[in-house]
Amino acid sequence: MTDWSNKKSVLAAVQEDGFTLRHADKSFKKDKFIVLAAVKSSGAALEYADESLKKDKSIVLAAVKQDGFALMHADKSFKKDKSVVLLAVKSTGAALEYADESFKKDKSIVLAAVKSSSKGLEYADKSLKKDKSFVLAAVKSNGAALEYADESFKKDKSIVLAAIKQYGPALYYSHESLKKDKSLVLVAVKQDGESLEYVHESLKNDPDVIKAANK
Repeated sequence: MTDWSNKKSVLAAVQEDGFTLRHADKSFKKDKFIVLAAVKSSGAALEYADESLKKDKSIVLAAVKQDGFALMHADKSFKKDKSVVLLAVKSTGAALEYADESFKKDKSIVLAAVKSSSKGLEYADKSLKKDKSFVLAAVKSNGAALEYADESFKKDKSIVLAAIKQYGPALYYSHESLKKDKSLVLVAVKQDGESLEYVHESLKNDPDVIKAANK
């Protein structure tokens, strides 16, 4: 049984599960040593730290490195800090949602987010989702990001080709007309046989497609 008023006991608990910080005595939520141990174990445990430590860069960096979503609980100033945001999105792409709006237009930040998770593109500024060269770079890094690209690019053969070369099942997000394109379908199923599930009915029994999917 943990004694939440005993430092040694609290430290052991948060090292095992950072979220147990919520049970700790208020004084330990202000204790940098305890909070650092908690966020290294569970980044989002930053939520339970004292407000003063949510303004401590070393604590916030440790938290977002472990779990990018910890950015949600960091002081507002860190949501405008490029080094913190970059570390957060590299850890968890979807953490871009909690970054300052300016970073949602920052190509280097958004690409880092997309590399970590396709959802990184979901939270990008609309201008980037409509930027062909940027979307091309994004889907080359993570084909599944095609889901969050502007609808016009889901009909663009060059964009879809780049996406399925990286991740065959991204074919699912392409326009129906491209699911009938045998050249694209072959690329998708060669990359991942599971892509066959998303091929148009007219090609599902095509010998070449089946052969490529089973290689």
